[in-house]
Amino acid sequence: MREVTPTRSTAIELADERKLMRQGYEFLDEKRMLLATEILEQLKIYQRRSDELVAAHNQAAAALAAAVERHGLDQLQLYPKPPPPVLPVSGRSLFLGLPMLSAGAPPPAEPAGQDAIDPSPEAKACHAAFEKLVWAAADLAARAGNLNRLAREYRRTERRARALERVLLPELEQTIKMIDEQLEIMEREEAIRTRWSRSAGIVT
Repeated sequence: MREVTPTRSTAIELADERKLMRQGYEFLDEKRMLLATEILEQLKIYQRRSDELVAAHNQAAAALAAAVERHGLDQLQLYPKPPPPVLPVSGRSLFLGLPMLSAGAPPPAEPAGQDAIDPSPEAKACHAAFEKLVWAAADLAARAGNLNRLAREYRRTERRARALERVLLPELEQTIKMIDEQLEIMEREEAIRTRWSRSAGIVT
């Protein structure tokens, strides 16, 4: 409990401070609920993207097996290398000031193996499958980053809300109660002195 002088002006100042603290707690509590709701929503998206990544991985593995069967591993290693995929962050928004990112949809795939001696649908399908896999992994990584930022902000907000709820507000309430009790005692003492002075004929 803080040390204060028990006066009416101090009581008024502390009452105003308590009002601001309560407003701050209500804001933090609402922010905490919004963050928890968004975390649950992002978790659903993350799970969907995780399932899509597993499916893309399986498709890429199957496409690679088909391409190896068609060309053989040695010839497939000599297949013309396509340009590396560009992975810009195409989805960007803010939630309570936090950036929410996503990889978005991949651009149309460029035809693979145009300069190959023995081009094949299997090699093109392999290229497309692995490009899809890369984009699925990039989007999942962006979603994981979103969850990390949301969780970090939730923990920070939770600490502040709990500090107000369990430490600062109770201490302030106790201080205000102590001041009110002391002021009440002082008023009673003053009333007793006034009555005693009147009964004794002392002019105050």
